[in-house]
Amino acid sequence: MQQALKKYFAFFVLPTLTAFCISFVIPFVSGAALSFTEFTTVTNARFVGLSNYAKAFSESAEFLNSLWFTIKFTVVSVIAVNAIAFLLALLLTRGIKGTNLFRTVFFMPNLIGGIVLGYIWQLIINGVLYPRGVTLLADAKYGFWGMVVLMNWQMAGYMMIIYIAGIQNISGELTEAASIDGATPFQTLWKITVPMVMPSITICTFLTLTNSFKMFDQNLALTGGAPSEQTTMLALNIYKTFYGRTGYEGVGQAKAVIFFLLLAAVALSQLWLTRSREVES
Repeated sequence: MQQALKKYFAFFVLPTLTAFCISFVIPFVSGAALSFTEFTTVTNARFVGLSNYAKAFSESAEFLNSLWFTIKFTVVSVIAVNAIAFLLALLLTRGIKGTNLFRTVFFMPNLIGGIVLGYIWQLIINGVLYPRGVTLLADAKYGFWGMVVLMNWQMAGYMMIIYIAGIQNISGELTEAASIDGATPFQTLWKITVPMVMPSITICTFLTLTNSFKMFDQNLALTGGAPSEQTTMLALNIYKTFYGRTGYEGVGQAKAVIFFLLLAAVALSQLWLTRSREVES
């Protein structure tokens, strides 16, 4: 069996590998190369060295503001989404009546597209704010917390499913032994449940971190960066630079490369940190 798999390995892998190269590797390498050029189309690129990267930081205070806004949003969202999802998972693994219905209901928002969610929550939040004489775009703090609420509503149910799988995988012998030894519910949670679901925490933290960092469509629909680009996240800032400023295509491409390197560094650091705390079941 193993010999047969090795014999036809290349045959089965080649189509997927070809598609991956065409749809990801080649565009990525081309985009990285274009970040060192000034261009309007890929056929008229002129090499300009690191000037696009210099412009990204020196001529665009909005880029640094977007970076800081994105970092703040990501920190709050990662903590909030995972805390809510973990609490929901704990509640829905207690064998309460209607558990399957609740799991389905909490998961459903993840199936709705980001643009649709943005407009839905724009109407909801403005409906709450109108009686107070303000709107979602009146102040950056409303846009910030509006996106946090949207992110939690969309992602918490998805993360909950992953946490439920992790909790259900914990051996009943461990919790039973802890109960016999006189451990309190909090001690059981902190000393057994949390360490044993660390693989789930690793996955959920990675997903929420990367999704928060690269959030685009929800940001575009909910605030569009208003007021005065104060709620513009990195992905939206790159989009506006590339498509909204003539002659700045190369700068937009340079920002995209910086964005990729930053996200990769943060995500890999998070994976290393959380995996180092995992224990064997």
